Amino acid sequence: MRKLLLANAAALAMAVAGPVLAADMPLKAETPFAARFSWTGCYVGGHVGGGFGRKDITDPVQLVQDSFLGAGSTVDVTTVSPSPTGVVIGGQIGCDYQFAPSWVVGIEGAASGSTMRNTRTVGLPLSPPDTALVKANTDFLPSLTVRLGYAIDNVLLYAKGGVALAGDKYDVTGSFGGTPFAFEGLDNRVGWTVGGGVDWAFTHHWSAFVEYDYYQFGHGNVLMSDPVNVFSGLVDVKQNIQVVKVGLNFHVWAAGW
Repeated sequence: MRKLLLANAAALAMAVAGPVLAADMPLKAETPFAARFSWTGCYVGGHVGGGFGRKDITDPVQLVQDSFLGAGSTVDVTTVSPSPTGVVIGGQIGCDYQFAPSWVVGIEGAASGSTMRNTRTVGLPLSPPDTALVKANTDFLPSLTVRLGYAIDNVLLYAKGGVALAGDKYDVTGSFGGTPFAFEGLDNRVGWTVGGGVDWAFTHHWSAFVEYDYYQFGHGNVLMSDPVNVFSGLVDVKQNIQVVKVGLNFHVWAAGW
């Protein structure tokens, strides 16, 4: 009987003390936000994609005919519109800062080499049936942009915009009245760019992205020269370019998951 009373007393003591001890035990700490992936840091990477554009060239017919026959010979205005397409490949470097707590602001410099090119043929009405072959190339596309994004942990949705430059080459070749001609012009055109994309950090330091960019370079004169015939003249070029690209970035100094 005495042992039974002692056993009951011990059981009662444990029943009373259990909740008290449990209340005194520290709860398991939740993972703080700071321990999640952060886009704060700098990165460097590369990209590849495709580009396509439109170049309205006015007036290559006047350039050729007035060079051979004298200024004022050509009355009509002709606009030729090559649409260059090709591959773009290049690299980018930038830095981001994450704040409040899911917004990301950053700056990025990028440069792409390009194989974008296209040709158009146009008739020379003052020397039928002669024609001129008009060729347009975009060889280089650098940019400096600011980007603003919204982070969903290790996924970043962003928009970007800034200043851009197009390195272009133009050729107008053919023959006029049996005499060959070969005009060439180089143009470095400053304009602006806007775009957006999604960046996915799939490891602690590496992320992959897909991006669309629109470039606008407006109107500008290009000096065309034919060194063989010692001719020169201006054509007006209006152009825009669109690029879709994918790439990889290596992030440095970014916080871990």
